[in-house]
This record gives sequence, structure tokens and C-alpha cells, in this order.
Amino acid sequence: MSVRARMQRFEQALRERGLKSTAQRDDIARVFFAAREHLSVEELYSAVRRVNPRVGYATVYRTLRLLKECGLAAERHFDDGQARYEAVEGEERPHDHIICERCGKIVEFASEELERLEQRIGRFLGFVVSRHRIELYGVCADCREGRRSPRREHGVHRV
Repeated sequence: MSVRARMQRFEQALRERGLKSTAQRDDIARVFFAAREHLSVEELYSAVRRVNPRVGYATVYRTLRLLKECGLAAERHFDDGQARYEAVEGEERPHDHIICERCGKIVEFASEELERLEQRIGRFLGFVVSRHRIELYGVCADCREGRRSPRREHGVHRV
């Protein structure tokens, strides 16, 4: 989904809540939606300050909370203990994460085989699985080979 489409969804959600669109909120949302990685509040704040130096930390925090309440952002907690946020697509298929323990790179992946296994385990134990969260941790190829790598690879890898 494009940044523009996400911004339109955000504007609609604000109207439904009786809230106004402000320049600072829009700058924060636009930077967040354009990000291709899982951002902490601090990382988003730094990125937004490059676009609009007048934006305060509290405004970034409140806007992220609002995006989460509107269903446009998801909060994730990985082993580093820091809350990270990712934009939520409208009809997004579930995905999981594999995280490098050295550089912190986060790669999203989806596996139909894993989905089937989850359902089978649920049935075996008498559950109907409604959702899941899987995080795998290890060392990425770039770190093993001494190369510098991006923190996140773009897109969800199908395995």
C-alpha cells in the first residue's frame, strides 16, 4: 500500500475520532509510513526531526499511539527490550520475523507450511488458533561474513 493511501486511511480515522489533521501529525505519519523498517519511538523521532525540527518527542509518541489505536501501526517487542512499530497493511497476510542477534536486522517472512503446522498443533491440543507470533533469532549471513547489512530487508519473504 502506498504512503498516500495510508495517509488517506489515517485522515479518515482521525475524522472518525473527531480529531484534526495537523502538520506535525501528518509529518510523523508520512515518515512512519515511508519507513521500510521496524522503528522505535526514538528512531521515528530522529527521522521526523530531519523533516520538521519543531516536532517534539511527546507528539511523536502520541501520534504513534494514535496510529496503533487506528489499526495502522503494530507494536512489536523483540529481544532488545525496546518497543518497535511497523505499518499495518489493510489486508496484510500474517508474517513472522527473524532477527539478527548481532546487527539487529529484522527480516519478515511468511510460510504456508508453518501456518499448516500451527493449525495442526492447535487441533491436536484442542484449540482453534486465531493468531500467532513467531520470532526466530540467529546471526545473519552478512554478520557471519563480516559485511555491513541493512537493519531490515524490504518485503515479506515467502518460504
